[in-house]
Amino acid sequence: MPASRFAAQLNAQIGNELAAHNQYLACAIYYDALTMPRMAAFFYGQALEERGHAMMMVQYLVDTDAEVVIPAVAAPTSAFADLVAPVELALAQERTVTDQINGLLRIAREEGDFASEQFMQWFIKEQVEEVATMSDLLAVASRNRDDIEDIEEYVAREHGDEGEDPTAPRQAGAGG
Repeated sequence: MPASRFAAQLNAQIGNELAAHNQYLACAIYYDALTMPRMAAFFYGQALEERGHAMMMVQYLVDTDAEVVIPAVAAPTSAFADLVAPVELALAQERTVTDQINGLLRIAREEGDFASEQFMQWFIKEQVEEVATMSDLLAVASRNRDDIEDIEEYVAREHGDEGEDPTAPRQAGAGG
């Protein structure tokens, strides 16, 4: 069983991941309304990825006989000043999540909870990728704020279907 302090914080992180899901969903809908299908698809995909992260955490708690508590989440931001604002928000969100994930690893380490520390390693790697992706997307969106087609083309070229990561933890409800 994970250290109680770690389990409590992981339950809080499940809420953070579900809030990120909702925020990315709001970003996707914003881009859909602007008829930016590639940006919309990218953010719909990001939303599913964040939900997946929450379900990985749920599965870990279930597998280790810890209580799962799904916390309430605040409503996402759904109105944006311009087409760059959702990406700015996404980058800030990924930086916050990185701090949260690092905090979880720190707790596991302080508690001598080696299994939980090992579980968090995948999320550390994932956050490096997420911050880099959003940083690059922000640079492109900022540079091309008046050229939607350039932004759409970048997303199509750089963010196609990357497939499943075979090293990712198992998601609750995903079967096998």
